[in-house]
Amino acid sequence: MSESAKLSFKGQEFEFPVITGTENESAIDIAKLRSESGLITLDPGYKNTGATKSAITFLDGEEGILRYRGYRIEDLAEKSTFLEVSYLLIYGELPTQSEYENFSKEITHHTLVHEDIKKILEGFPSNAHPMGVLSSLICALTAFYPDSLNPNRNIEEVNLSIIRLIAKMPTFAAWAYKNEMGHPVNYPDNSLDYCSNFLKMMFALPAEKYDVDPVVSSALDKLLILHADHEQNCSTSTVRIVGSSQASIYASISAGINALWGPLHGGANQSVIEMLEAIKADGGDAKKYLDKAKDKNDPFRLMGFGHRVYKNFDPRAKIIKKAADDVLEKLGVNDPILEIAKELEFAALNDQYFIDRQLYPNVDFYSGIIYRALGIPTDMFTVMFALGRLPGWIAQWKEMRENNEPIGRPRQVYTGANERDYVSMNRR
Repeated sequence: MSESAKLSFKGQEFEFPVITGTENESAIDIAKLRSESGLITLDPGYKNTGATKSAITFLDGEEGILRYRGYRIEDLAEKSTFLEVSYLLIYGELPTQSEYENFSKEITHHTLVHEDIKKILEGFPSNAHPMGVLSSLICALTAFYPDSLNPNRNIEEVNLSIIRLIAKMPTFAAWAYKNEMGHPVNYPDNSLDYCSNFLKMMFALPAEKYDVDPVVSSALDKLLILHADHEQNCSTSTVRIVGSSQASIYASISAGINALWGPLHGGANQSVIEMLEAIKADGGDAKKYLDKAKDKNDPFRLMGFGHRVYKNFDPRAKIIKKAADDVLEKLGVNDPILEIAKELEFAALNDQYFIDRQLYPNVDFYSGIIYRALGIPTDMFTVMFALGRLPGWIAQWKEMRENNEPIGRPRQVYTGANERDYVSMNRR
C-alpha cells in the first residue's frame, strides 16, 4: 500500500501521495495542492522543494556521497575520462569502445567555429568579463544554427547540437581568455585529446612551441569530471526552467552560464584566491587568520572550507587534493599565495577545532590552487567551472525535454498594496 500525507486546513482534510526515489528519498507530491485546497507552499530558495524527478545524479551531503548514474565519483575520476563521463551523463550509460570512439571523433570534427564568430569576439573590449563573453558566444550559436530553435527537432538533430556544444565550448572558453589577455586566438589542434587541446588553445603563443604537460592535462581532466554535475543547483535549475519554455539548448546553456557567474554559485574558488591574496597583503600570517576563523565574534570566514551541501568531507576534495599536489610538484611553482594555502590546509586537516566542525578543504579550495598554479586569472575560474559543468547541464536539459515536463511557473504570496483608486497627479 502506498504511503500518503494528510493536510488539515479550516476543518477540511486533504491527502497527497508520498513518492520514494531509488535511494529512499521521500517526497510529498503536491501537484494537486492548489486545485484541491486553494493553497500553495512558500519555500524561499526552493530549499525543500523537489522541482523534478531525475535519474542523473545522486548526492547525499550528510554521508559525503556523489554518484553519476549510479557510479561513484571516486571510481569515475580514477578510471574514466571527461568525455566518457560526459557520454555517461548525457546518454545514461558508459560508452562501449566503438561508441566512445565515434563520440570523440564527432566532437573533434566540430571543434572549429564559424569565422564570423571571431567578429563577435572582436567586438568585446579586453576588460570584458570572460563569463559574459562565453555566455554571449554560446547564445550566438542559435544564429549560426537556426534549426536549433525548432522545439520539435528529431533525436539526430538534438544530438548534433549536443556534439557542437561539447566541441566548441573549449574553443569559446580559450578565446574568452585570449580576449582578456589581448592575444590572438588559437585554433583547435585536433591531434590532441580534449583537455590538452584546450590547454594549447589557452596558453600557446604565436611562433612558440607549446607542449602540453600530461600531469596538468590529467589534473584538468579530473577537475572537469568532478564538476560535471551536482544535482539541482542554481545553474542547473536555470537550464531546466529556461528549457521548459522550449527555448533552444544553446539559449538554455547560456542562461546556465549566467546563473553560474554569480559569486554565490560559481565564484567560490575565486573567493579562495582573493582570501589568500588578502592574507598575503596583511603580512602572510596564516595562524592569525586561523585564529580569526575560530573567533565567533570575528566576521572573517575561511573560504573554501566546509560546504553548504556536504556535511561531511566533500568527496571531490579527496580526489582533487592529489591532483593539486601533483601539479604543484611538477610545475615547481614558487608562489607565496600557495604557501599560505598549504598552511591553511594543514591546519584545517589537523586542528581539532576544524575537525569537530567538519570544516575540511572543499573542491573549490583545491581547484583554485590548481588554476592559480597554471597562471589562470581569477576571473577565468568560473569559465573553467562552466567547461566542466557543461555535460551535466546538457543531460538535465535533455532529460527535462524527454520527460515532457511542463513549463516552469512558480507561484507567489502577494504582499503588496490592496486595490486602490487612481488619483491623478495633474501633471501638465
